[in-house]
Amino acid sequence: MSVAHVVLLPKKARPFYGRHPWVFPGAISHIEGDPEDGDEVILIAHGGQPVARGFFNSQSKLRVRLYSWKPELPIDRAFFHEKISEAVRLRDDLGLMDPDGACRLVNSEGDGLSGLTIDRFGGWLTVQLTSLGLAKRKDMIVECLLDIVRPRGIYLRTEKGVSQLEGLDLRDGPVWGEEPTGPVRIKEAGLEIFAHLTEGQKTGYYLDQRDNRQLAGRLAHGRTVLDAFCYSGGFALHAAKSGAKSVVALDQSEGALDLARKNASHNGFSIEFHKAEVFAELARRKEAGEKYGMVILDPPKFARHRGAVEDALAGYRRLQTLGIELLEPEGYLVICCCSGLIAMEQLEEIVQQVSTTLKREVQLLSRTGAAPDHPISITCRESGYLKCLIMRVLDKSR
Repeated sequence: MSVAHVVLLPKKARPFYGRHPWVFPGAISHIEGDPEDGDEVILIAHGGQPVARGFFNSQSKLRVRLYSWKPELPIDRAFFHEKISEAVRLRDDLGLMDPDGACRLVNSEGDGLSGLTIDRFGGWLTVQLTSLGLAKRKDMIVECLLDIVRPRGIYLRTEKGVSQLEGLDLRDGPVWGEEPTGPVRIKEAGLEIFAHLTEGQKTGYYLDQRDNRQLAGRLAHGRTVLDAFCYSGGFALHAAKSGAKSVVALDQSEGALDLARKNASHNGFSIEFHKAEVFAELARRKEAGEKYGMVILDPPKFARHRGAVEDALAGYRRLQTLGIELLEPEGYLVICCCSGLIAMEQLEEIVQQVSTTLKREVQLLSRTGAAPDHPISITCRESGYLKCLIMRVLDKSR
């Protein structure tokens, strides 16, 4: 069967020769053939040269996702087997394949598989498919995982809003093997943590913050800690493990807090958890004159599309203001942003503006992203969504 050609406009091929995987409609001149959504297509430069091979989707703003820069070779089971094996070898090199541990096994563009996210929690895998082309090849991907990883079970998770954007018809549920009957226990840096793979946010636990949690935990020793948007308690647990004087954690989800309480109790920690609308609770505590030695702000994504960026920046500005106002002199502020549309420089600019207004001096100790099992493709740096700033905040009046 012949493969349709997607022909680019003049002077539009350069990013794709440079291995950028996203082809937007504005770069396309015309299509030769009649591909169905999810079909393989070959990307062709305006001069007629084949560039790459990918999957077509007329329903998506990413009209073609590119996977192979050998246009003559099909994107078949052998292709997926090699790409997933390559990804697993990296996690093995990082020392993250402990059977009782957890890690990001495939990180979408970072592992050359745009739209595929796989997390490993002990013997279970959670899979997210945000590409129609990959969703149509779900069984093929599962076959590769069974051969390479040999899990106890594989569970499909979907992301809010993506089904409509990509034309996907997927539902959360088991796709192979055993289904966890409750939270799965994993080990992380001396802690035992329960992750709910079948419900809650993302794929069950925020593995991307692993290294940031450990650094923040070390700085929490002997301090009073406020962890806002705590979800299942990751930052709070590491603070308690490192000897924080006290830890207060806030979230608006009762389900997340139930799991966080279970995690704290299982590890023998006394952490004070509160269900609250976080912005309002931070403002209330500030008005009450409360102060903390460390404030951790790890909110959910504020900007899901470009039209929401300005409101998101205003939200981060308000959040950072409250965080700094709640800090003791020489306290530590941890601010995280998982909105890929907001750059690290924008986040730092807000810190500068807020600290100037509040007359506080800020020392930037660490500016990081996700843990290394969340690699970023150097040709698609937009996929590096997570930003984490860890700062020491001084009283400028001195």
